Amino acid sequence: MAFIDYYKILGIAKSASATDIKKAYRKLARKYHPDLNPSDKEAERKFKEINEANEVLSNPENRKKYDAHGKDWQHADEFQKAKQQQRQYQGGGQQSPFGDFGGGDYSDFFESMFGGRSSSRGRTSGGVKFRGQDLNAGLHLNLRDVYKTHKRTLTINGKNIRLTIPAGVKNGQVIKIKGHGGEGINGGPKGDLNITFSIENNTKFKLDGDNLHTTVDLDFYKAILGGEITVDTFDGKVKLKIAPETQNGTKVKLKGKGFPVYKKEGAYGDLYITYQIKMPENLTEKEKQLFTELAKLRPS
Repeated sequence: MAFIDYYKILGIAKSASATDIKKAYRKLARKYHPDLNPSDKEAERKFKEINEANEVLSNPENRKKYDAHGKDWQHADEFQKAKQQQRQYQGGGQQSPFGDFGGGDYSDFFESMFGGRSSSRGRTSGGVKFRGQDLNAGLHLNLRDVYKTHKRTLTINGKNIRLTIPAGVKNGQVIKIKGHGGEGINGGPKGDLNITFSIENNTKFKLDGDNLHTTVDLDFYKAILGGEITVDTFDGKVKLKIAPETQNGTKVKLKGKGFPVYKKEGAYGDLYITYQIKMPENLTEKEKQLFTELAKLRPS
């Protein structure tokens, strides 16, 4: 596998901070996003490369392995395990099944594991199976994206993986996709793919668990006399009756109009609405006169 310079792809220095990586990724992801470049194969290729680079460099552990081992970074754990087991064999006076790569480097080990190269002791590592490396990826979505269960394609190391994203997934939540990590060595099982969700809330609703909160402006006269208003919910509109003499800050609960509960089909939280009474402005002289008369009817 040819070496891919992830730092060059993101246009950053090897000494870049986590903040630098995040800024560079977001800038390039917006520039080459498929929605902004429809039918542009080159933009699609660049977008995949950018995501792949970010998946590695934004994870401190993976970045450390990448910096140390380059193109073979995904197998760093296997290398360390083999080195440790070799030391145990040598300490017990036994022949290591991994051969002798104590004086070699990581690339020697990698070639031996994949190429079955004979070691200096005449043994090959072809019989040793290792589980593939677990991969970590981040997926950025908007809150409305996770209101309903849907499918999405995620590109990991150049491979497209079709995922079903359950409704109600939360910001920071990690979902494990078994068998979609790195390839196993010598017939070993594949690793897993761990996806961390980053959910951006760009709506007027505040999410608290599975409940939603919002503030609705209420006309002064309707608050006094009562009536009916139409308010926005997360997925539509509803009509609400306003009781006469409704006070500022009054809260009402709309049961089942909140956010979907993760992996509970048909279950939703509640929507809490707080009324914010809007006082009339730019009163006419006639209106001021009428309010004055009303004030005289209700002396303090």
